[in-house]
Amino acid sequence: MKYILGLTVPFYALDQLTKLWVSRRLPFDTGETIIPGFFELVHWGNTGAAFSIMQGHGWFFIILAAAAILTMSWMAWRGQVRDSFSKVAFSLLAAGILGNVTDRLLHGHVIDFLLFYLHVPFANPWPAFNVADSCICVAAGLLIWQSFRAEKPVAPPAEAVG
Repeated sequence: MKYILGLTVPFYALDQLTKLWVSRRLPFDTGETIIPGFFELVHWGNTGAAFSIMQGHGWFFIILAAAAILTMSWMAWRGQVRDSFSKVAFSLLAAGILGNVTDRLLHGHVIDFLLFYLHVPFANPWPAFNVADSCICVAAGLLIWQSFRAEKPVAPPAEAVG
């Protein structure tokens, strides 16, 4: 549990500090071009989930986040998160969930500030995101990767069966 907290807290702090910095630097609903045609720093609010789906359902996401954090804490407390790979994934996931739920409770929306123009159909610009969103996506990728790496139980030899 200490390992998970030792990673969760710094990523959560990084998320909140970057959002505070953007909030102080840019007025709400504005942006600043950093790399023309590729990257903008923006100060936007998102009341939905990824890709702004389910806009205006903030309390649903707060309840979902609480359930996820409670489940993850219970799993870690019971020792079900054993390997370092899974601990890193759980830490990133917890930091991301806590970062975005903090925004919902304090501001009524999640602060997004990273906006990339990928110049590909249906993703130009890519939806704005933040450090917490990045943590959640990396954690999901790690957990998916881990699921393919997990050792599969070995079936007993045919003669040992019945």
